[in-house]
Amino acid sequence: MIKILRYTEYIYLAVAVISLFEIYAQWNVDRQRAYLFVFFAVVSIGMFIFKKTYRKRFEDRQKNNKN
Repeated sequence: MIKILRYTEYIYLAVAVISLFEIYAQWNVDRQRAYLFVFFAVVSIGMFIFKKTYRKRFEDRQKNNKN
């Protein structure tokens, strides 16, 4: 289960990177679409941070229960 949580963290990070490229490509072409990708990038980075801290807490809790 821990490995699945670790992979989903990096999926969010990949979505953020793709969104950043789209922001760069669309900024002068279609500003509204670029703003949509700004939203996706911010949410993806937030979810990455949230999932990482949640996984760390879960791992720490498992270590404390084994001892």
